[in-house]
Amino acid sequence: MKYFVFALLALVAVVAADEQYTTKYDNIDLEEILKSDRLFKNYYNCLLDKGKCTPDGRELKRVLPDALKTECSKCSERQKQGVERVLKFLIDNKQVEWKDLSAKYDPEGIYVKKYEAEARARGYEIPDFIKAQLEKN
Repeated sequence: MKYFVFALLALVAVVAADEQYTTKYDNIDLEEILKSDRLFKNYYNCLLDKGKCTPDGRELKRVLPDALKTECSKCSERQKQGVERVLKFLIDNKQVEWKDLSAKYDPEGIYVKKYEAEARARGYEIPDFIKAQLEKN
């Protein structure tokens, strides 16, 4: 019986571990990436299948569709903060890139609509170019 309980606990631990994205890349310096046009462009091109991906870029590209669908439910707290930081940066500084990424990862505008209320609740003003995107879809 002890072995069964141990095996069951081990299985629960494995399943619980699978419910979170890896935190292996949580210490990546987002500010360095966002401040560097070269680094930003490398990640951007990776996400759009236009360039090579670093290991963390590949992982981001792999989990991004699921994270969008599940409201980042498998993200660590640090990852959620990073997502918010990157989205704010894209909206404030990289509108063309936002549109390109949206076209690839949210072509029907499902997630823009889904997260609009949350953005407003957090005090973010929805920029005109995103309002236009919402009206179009």
